[in-house]
Amino acid sequence: MIDEIMSDAESRMKKSIESFKKELAKIRTGRAHTSLLDTITVNYYGNDVPLSQTANIAVSDARTLSVTPWEKNMIQAIEKAIMMSDLGLNPATSGNVIRVPLPPLTEERRRDLTKVVRAEGESAKVAIRNIRRDVLGDFKELQKEKEITEDDERKAADRVQKLTDQYVAKVDDLLKVKEQELMEI
Repeated sequence: MIDEIMSDAESRMKKSIESFKKELAKIRTGRAHTSLLDTITVNYYGNDVPLSQTANIAVSDARTLSVTPWEKNMIQAIEKAIMMSDLGLNPATSGNVIRVPLPPLTEERRRDLTKVVRAEGESAKVAIRNIRRDVLGDFKELQKEKEITEDDERKAADRVQKLTDQYVAKVDDLLKVKEQELMEI
């Protein structure tokens, strides 16, 4: 019973870490990365679809992304979607390829992005702590129903705390790496 709850808690905490990694990938450092355009949707025959489903996205060089639409008539729509996004990018079309140059990050923008990264990290930690709270509630419920002893409940609570500390430390490590990436020029 306790082991099932623990394995469920661990899988939920892993999902929180994966979600945090995806959020970090969206935050721009100095280098071009295809995941920067993941949040952009394009109007494709009346439906909003992710950019990656309408075009091939590749990294041309350290500061440029190239977007190659699969259909020639989508060039204008993709270019407009990139311009209208909140990423502050100005695409340039040359033939069938849309080039997206990434402007260098200013010191002020780097500091702002660091604050965003820290906020995302705090959200991930809160999610992990909420999982701990849920699991501790499950253990209390089992103890009330006399399915586990008070000692078992206390030992399980210690195990959950260790697991929580382990995943919070992972979040801190990811935060540290991302902040270093942001601050290097």
